[in-house]
Formats: sequence, C-alpha cells, structure tokens
Amino acid sequence: MAVAVGVVVGVAGGDARGSAAGCVDCGAGTSSCEWLAQAADVARTMANAVWRKIMRIERANARAIASSVSAIEGSPSRADPSGTLRAMLADLDTMEHEALSEIAAVADAAALEAFRVRWLGSNGRLKGVMDALKTVPKEEKPAVGKRLNEVKAVIEAAFHARKDAAAAAPKGPAVDVTEPGLPMGEGARHVLTKTIDEIVDVLGRMGFAVADGPELEDEWHNFNALNIPESHPARGPADNFFLGGEVAGKLLLRTQTSTVQIRAMEAMKPPLKICAIGRVYRPDAHDATHYSMFHQVEGLYVDRKVSMVDLKTTLVQFAKAFFGPQAEIRLRPSFFPFTEPSAELDMKMRVMRNGVPEWRWIELGGCGMVDPNVFKSVGIDPEEWTGFAFGLGIERVAMRKYGIGDIRLLFENDARFLRQF
Repeated sequence: MAVAVGVVVGVAGGDARGSAAGCVDCGAGTSSCEWLAQAADVARTMANAVWRKIMRIERANARAIASSVSAIEGSPSRADPSGTLRAMLADLDTMEHEALSEIAAVADAAALEAFRVRWLGSNGRLKGVMDALKTVPKEEKPAVGKRLNEVKAVIEAAFHARKDAAAAAPKGPAVDVTEPGLPMGEGARHVLTKTIDEIVDVLGRMGFAVADGPELEDEWHNFNALNIPESHPARGPADNFFLGGEVAGKLLLRTQTSTVQIRAMEAMKPPLKICAIGRVYRPDAHDATHYSMFHQVEGLYVDRKVSMVDLKTTLVQFAKAFFGPQAEIRLRPSFFPFTEPSAELDMKMRVMRNGVPEWRWIELGGCGMVDPNVFKSVGIDPEEWTGFAFGLGIERVAMRKYGIGDIRLLFENDARFLRQF
C-alpha cells in the first residue's frame, strides 16, 4: 500500500508540474491549467492522509511484534534454552537456604569454625561456585554473578552475626533468673577475734582502758625501758626480728605488748589502768604450741599503795568472769626483768580433752609488781607510785577454752575448722 500511494502522489505531482509547463509551451487556456492545479492539490491531500493512516498501522504492528518478541525472549526456553541459567540460580537459592539452616543449628565455637571452613574457607563451597562461574556463558554471567554475590553477602553476614552473638554470650552455664536465689552464707568472727573481744569486755568492766602501740619498735621501748640490759640473751638476733640497714638496724618487730605499757606511762600521768592487746613476733619454729606470730594481752595498773593482793584479786575476778565461777588461779614464783616480785600465772579451767571437758591447771602467762627501774625510766617516782602488770597469751587462752590442740589451726584459715566456733 505504501508503494501504491507513492505512485499516486508521484503521478499527481508530475501531472500538475507537466500541465503547468505545457500551458506555457502550448499556449493552452487558463481554465485547463487551473483544473490541473486543483487536481494536483487534491491528490497530494489524499496521499498525505493515506500515508498517515499507514504509518499508524505500521507503528501499532511494530508494538505488537515487539511485545510478542519480549514475551518469547522472556520465556525459559527462549532466555535459557539450555537451562543453565535457571539451574545455577536454583542451586544458589538452595545453597543460601542450606547455609542459613546450618548456621542456625551451630551450638558452640567449634561448630561455628567448622561452618566457616565449609562455606567461607579457601576450599569452601562458595569458592567452588565462584570457580565454576568461569564456565557460565558470557551473556548469563551478570545474572549469575549478581546472585552469587548476594548469596555470599547473606552467608557472611549470618556468620559474623552468629560470631558476635557467641562472643557477647555469658560464659558458663545459663542462669535461670526466675529460680529462687541461693541463701547467703552467714559469716562469723574468727575464734581469735571472738576471744579478744571477750577479754576486752571482761577487763573493760573491771575499769581497764584499751591502749595501743606500734608493732615496729625501737630497742628503748622493747628492752631498755623494761629493765632488760644489753647483755641479756633475750636481746640477741636469734630471739628477735631485727630490720637490716644502718638506719633501721636498731628497729625490730616487738616481742611483747609490754612496749605499750611504756608508751602509756610516758604519755599519761598516774594513776592509770590500761590493757594492751596486739600481735607480737618471735622467731620460733612452728609446731603444735609455737608460732612466729601470736597475740598477747597485758594489763597495767599504777596507783598509790597497789599491792600483790590487788593483782591476785584482779586475776581471780578475770578468771571467774571469763572461764566461769568454778575457775581458780594460782601464782608460782618466777623471774621477769620488768616486775619484782614476779610470778607465773596458772588457771584451773575446764578444757576439752578428746572431746570430753575436764578441769586442769594451765599456765597462761606471767605477772608481778612493776619493777622500780621501769618507773624510773619513764619518769615516775617509785617511792610514791606502785603498780602491777600481767600478760596472757591469747592463743593459749582460746585453745584451752575451745579445746583446740594445735596452734597452727588458728592461722590456716580452713573454713571447716573455723565454722565450729
């Protein structure tokens, strides 16, 4: 139809042009020339209308053909006649689902590492698929490569999320927060602390005030002021913990709480009534009855006309208050450089022996009247003031009261032992 229209247009145009020329050459009439011109105009108008209609039809046909071609090309058989693209995309979908299912079942760090090696390692499944991408036809590689990158990103994200969750998870067994809590264990004072508190309570009711002093002492307070001469064997290095060096060579860990009595008399004027409690140190070999560190309690009473009667009365009252009304004491003559006269203090108390309580005489310490030389060393007139002093080993008191047979048990911090008290 397009060809026919072209002919019509061409003829009409040719006739019009030819008639006009013929009119000039042949001298034809004016009416003939006008008719030919009008016919040419009509022919051109008709030809243009027909051409536009044909073009509309051709464009509609072109769209229909293009739609049909697209539908054909989009079909599986047309897009992938061999089925390679569809198969690879399906394999990638299956791989993604399998990897996500597997990592969801990971229970520990070992399983997570096995997953990484299996899927993301240098010889893992993803690496194998990437190597197989080389065999994909060139026109199909973009689609397959894009999907492969998506699957890889999903698997890597799942792996890192699981790894971070495992790192943030609390170590050890899970705690059920709805389960009732365990009851708090009740603590208790150490048996030595309990014994010290009981002694202080008894002496406090008898009018003794607690005094304290340093555990690191000089030779004046530890020996000289207590009337212990330089030639006395108790001042030797075998019986003391001396500090080394030129400056600290004359310093030592105190060997008795009598040093606190000296400091108290230096700081206070009589009358005074104090008790001193604390640790002392002696280089003794450890056995059932000896330890290189132990505790002492000492009492000091200075006033006018204080006598041995006051000392014995104080010790009797202490024994009955601490050990019970049946407790008794006895004094045996002895010697100490800082008291004169001096005595060993024995107490008859109920002690545990093989689990059975029995009354026995037990040596607990020493006592006596303060030596005049001690008063002179601290500036107290021994002609006006007198006083008595006594000292007890706290471990010895605790062991006798609670039936403990080995002093080392008091310092081993064995909870099974300490819970008994």
